[in-house]
Amino acid sequence: MGSDESTRSAYGARAAEYTSLLGSIGDTHELDRQRIGDWAAGIEGRVVDAGCGPGQWTDLLHRGGTMVQGIDFVPEFIHSARLRFPGVPFRVASFRQMGVPDDSLHGVLAWYSLIHVPPDELALVFAEMGRALVRGGRILIGFFDGPPGTPFPHAVSTAYYWSVEAMGQLLAEAGFEVLEAETRRDPGKRAHAAMTACLV
Repeated sequence: MGSDESTRSAYGARAAEYTSLLGSIGDTHELDRQRIGDWAAGIEGRVVDAGCGPGQWTDLLHRGGTMVQGIDFVPEFIHSARLRFPGVPFRVASFRQMGVPDDSLHGVLAWYSLIHVPPDELALVFAEMGRALVRGGRILIGFFDGPPGTPFPHAVSTAYYWSVEAMGQLLAEAGFEVLEAETRRDPGKRAHAAMTACLV
């Protein structure tokens, strides 16, 4: 079973539990809500929430007026998101193959959705995002800050740490320019990182 299949299966089996514990926007960090909202406010055009999970971030962006669609490769998440947020568009798709035309997006949100991608495959994901985005299109990534490419036992499936420096290098190699980066350490939680970049 490949990494995608095992991750899909693991999340599918625990989708209801995951949604119950982490599927509300109220369960998210206030600073994350502010960062994602500010990022979206600067985008005019179509946005994809890639790896949207339970859909709470997609709904937040939709309620803020963003032309957004949530995609996830876990059907159980998409089924739940459609029931919970009936006015928001969701569909089953992967950030490896987003199912949108070339140069059709102005933004891609990948909030902790890339953490399970094996390090040697992340460049392919960024290439797909670059294909889908217009020049100047922006991405926002959230991930766990740590030794680059180091695996750790995430609660659902194996995940990987990345440093801001290493992630920035991968983005640059994929044709992106990093605009902003942050790290944050909250008590009792793994270190957080976020990066905004645009396609050049």
